[in-house]
Amino acid sequence: IQLRNFQDQFPLALTEMVGRQLFLTDFGKEIAIAADRILEEVNTINYKTIAFGGNLAGRLKIAVVSTGKYVMPYFLSGFMKANPGVDLTMDVTNKASVLNNLEQNEVDFALVSVLPKHFGVHKIGLLENRLYLVGSATETFGMTSVTLENLEKAPLIFRENGSATRMAMERFLNTNKIKISKRIELTSNEAVKQAVVAGLGYSIMPLIGIKNEMSNGALKIHPLPGLPIITKWNLIWMPTKKFSPVAQAFSDHLEAQKNVIAQREFQWVNDYFADSREAL
Repeated sequence: IQLRNFQDQFPLALTEMVGRQLFLTDFGKEIAIAADRILEEVNTINYKTIAFGGNLAGRLKIAVVSTGKYVMPYFLSGFMKANPGVDLTMDVTNKASVLNNLEQNEVDFALVSVLPKHFGVHKIGLLENRLYLVGSATETFGMTSVTLENLEKAPLIFRENGSATRMAMERFLNTNKIKISKRIELTSNEAVKQAVVAGLGYSIMPLIGIKNEMSNGALKIHPLPGLPIITKWNLIWMPTKKFSPVAQAFSDHLEAQKNVIAQREFQWVNDYFADSREAL
């Protein structure tokens, strides 16, 4: 109904039906672009109204690698609550897309666990990222225990190309000359986790994303030499980036609060790491 009412304002068609699909006409695409500009101007006016009232206002844009969705919300929560005039856009995707968004200046910040090699960045280190070999608590693929020697007997579940977790997993397998008997490839960390829980195979996954499954006994970590793989979560930005007041305020907030947040929200990760090393 809204689309029909909007169409009544124009003498030319905004949309057309092809088969059962609805498409924008060329005129419709032009109107959509103009509408985006109008809405952006409305948002700017709203932000300026809030800012003239003495409060921080604007939009914070962050690109986050897939596993980073278990990390970034905790570092955003306090800032967003303290600044109700700030809107947030957080794009969760793989590392390749995250870095492209950063290079194209489509975001203020990016959260990654492996720093880019082909361009320099400024960064704020947040906390360590530890990756372990994980399997179903019930499916053992006929093995009494998992070792480097017999790991190749079981299916291995990988993330898609462009994922930092996949690259870390492939480096570990290559270093230890582990042959892959069966490969399964999935396009998100959640999909990999559910596949492992269902007993489709083993995978190397960040500890930070499997807290609930470890607690309820659905997943089991298998200690192996060379694990965990340890990287670090960094919030990064381009050296030439000119911060908006919102981006600058968020950067200042993280510098002041990152250690407190890490200790409060992620001490369990450090505790698990310490306990596992002690057990070995």
